[in-house]
Amino acid sequence: MDRRVAQGRSQGPGSDPSGGVTTVAGRRGPTRDTLTSVAIGLVLVAIALVVYSHTKPYRFYDHFEWQAEAFLEGQTAIRYPVEATDDSPGNAFFNDVRQVPSNDGVPRGDIPFPPLPAILLLPFVATWGHHADGQFIFAVVGAVDVGIAWWALGGLPIRRWVRLATTVFLAFGTVLWYASELGTTWYQAHVLAVGLAVLAVGVALRADPNAAIDEDDLPSDDAAEAELDPPPGALASMISQLQAIDGRQFLAGLLFGLACTSRLSVLFAAPFFLLVGGGGTWLRRGYSAGLGAAIPVGALLLYNLVSTGHILHPGYQFLYEQEAGFYTTLGYNVSWGIEDPRYIPQNLGIMLFSTPAIEPNVYPASLGGGRELCVDPAMIRGLFEPDCPMAVPLDIGMSVILTSPAFLFVLPALRRYGRSRAVTGAALAVVIIAVVNLMHFSQGWVQFGYRFSLDFVPWALVLVALGMERIRSGMGVAVATALVGISIAVNFWGVVWGNLLGW
Repeated sequence: MDRRVAQGRSQGPGSDPSGGVTTVAGRRGPTRDTLTSVAIGLVLVAIALVVYSHTKPYRFYDHFEWQAEAFLEGQTAIRYPVEATDDSPGNAFFNDVRQVPSNDGVPRGDIPFPPLPAILLLPFVATWGHHADGQFIFAVVGAVDVGIAWWALGGLPIRRWVRLATTVFLAFGTVLWYASELGTTWYQAHVLAVGLAVLAVGVALRADPNAAIDEDDLPSDDAAEAELDPPPGALASMISQLQAIDGRQFLAGLLFGLACTSRLSVLFAAPFFLLVGGGGTWLRRGYSAGLGAAIPVGALLLYNLVSTGHILHPGYQFLYEQEAGFYTTLGYNVSWGIEDPRYIPQNLGIMLFSTPAIEPNVYPASLGGGRELCVDPAMIRGLFEPDCPMAVPLDIGMSVILTSPAFLFVLPALRRYGRSRAVTGAALAVVIIAVVNLMHFSQGWVQFGYRFSLDFVPWALVLVALGMERIRSGMGVAVATALVGISIAVNFWGVVWGNLLGW
C-alpha cells in the first residue's frame, strides 16, 4: 500500500469542512444548503420512526430491561428464573442466562452481552419497570441512526442524490429495518452499535476531508511529503506527535469504543481510525482514537472482571454449550472453539449464498419442520400466505447480497483501494469484522437476512456511497435506483414474514 495512503495530507489553510459561511464579523452562519440538509435529515428520521414503530410486533425477549433492573438494585446479575405473571412474561424461558450465586437471597443469573443497551434503558426501567417498551425505545434509536447516517455521509465528497440514496438504503434496504422494528435483546445491541459507529465514522470523515480523495489527485504538499521521509530527529518528532492529541479523533475513538460496548465485534474496525480522521499522520490518528476508545472498552473489561472474575465474560461459553445441545440441526461442534476458523465455510454459505425456501411443501426443519403446506388443492400460493407461500425466508439467515443487493456498489469503490484512505480503511474494517464473525459459532439465528452485517455496515456504507458516486450516466442512476428499490422490497418482505412466523 502506498505510504501516502497511510499518512494522509492535511487540508489546505482556510478550508471549511463544516459547510458554513463566514460572515463579515468572522462568525459562521448556516447556509441555505445546510438548512436544507438538516430538513432532509429530520424528514428521514421521522419517516424511519413511523415505519419502524408501525411494523413492530410484540415480543418479550427483553434481557436488557432485566439487566437495567439489576443495575438499579445494585446488582450485575438479573433476577432469574422469574415465572410469568399476568403483568409480565417473566424470564424463566431465557436459554442464555447462567445462574450464579446470589448475595441478596434472590435467585440470580448473568447474561454475557455487553451492557450499554441496559444502561440506555435505565431511566425508562426506573420509571416504568417491566412496562417500559424497549422495542419502541430502540425503534426510536434506529430512526436516529438514519439521521446520523445522513449527517455522516455529508463528510464524503458525494452528490446529494447519492447521499440520500445511500441513507435510504441503510434505513429500509438493509436489516437495520428488521432490527429496529423487532427491537429484542440481540437487535437492541445492533441498533445502538450502528448509531455510535456511524457517528464515529462521521466525526473522523469530517475531521479529514481529504480521506476520500485519491492521494494522487491532491495538490502537492511539501510538509506532507516531508513526513514520508522524516529527518534524523524522527524519534523526537514521533514523541511530539504522541503528546499532541487530536480532539476530534479522540471523540471519534470514544464513540467507536462505546459502540464496542454494545457489540464487541465492532472493535475489529479499529484500523479505519489509523487511516481516517484528524491528526494528519497515522500515528497521531491512531494514538488519539486509541485513547478515546480505551475508556469505554477498558470500562467494559473492568465490568466483566468485577461481575464475573474474568476479563472476557464466561457466559459466552455457557451459551455456546446450551445452543449446541438444544439445536443440533445448526451444525455447531462444541469441541471447537467459540471462535474457530472451521466454522467459516458453513457460515460463509449463510452470509453469501443462503436463499429462501421456494414453493415449499413443508416448512424447513429450522422453522419447526413437518407442517404440510398447500394441503388444499384449491389453494393458490401467495407472497404473504403462511399456509401456502410462494417463498419463505430461512431463519438461519439469508445472503446479504440477496437481501440488500445495493451492497454491490462496494465493488466499484474497491477500485480505489490503496489510493484513497477512506476506501482502504473502510474495506479493511468490513473484511476484518466479517472474518471474525464468520469464525463465530452462531450467525445470528433466529433472524431475517444476515444481522451480523450490521457490525460492518457503518463502513460498508462509506464504500456504497463512494461506489455510487462513480455513476455518471443516466443508465447508472437507473441501476442504482433499481438496486436500492429491490433492497427495500426484499426487506419489506422479510419484515412481514418475520412477523407472520413469530420470530
